[in-house]
Amino acid sequence: MRRLKDETLSIRTSADVKQLLRMAAERERRSIASMVEVLILAYAQQHGLEADATPADESKNNKDNDGAN
Repeated sequence: MRRLKDETLSIRTSADVKQLLRMAAERERRSIASMVEVLILAYAQQHGLEADATPADESKNNKDNDGAN
């Protein structure tokens, strides 16, 4: 199943963690971005996490910022 990729994620990390991520991606013949996605999805599956269709924080922010001042 292909996922719509419409969000950007930027992180700061140590050189060691970046090197490990690069090594894991190369071993799996993936891009670093794809490897991060695989790791997150595996973690979520192992821990029973599911993404909501509309994250609670986002829907709350939309209600709070509906233009009424």
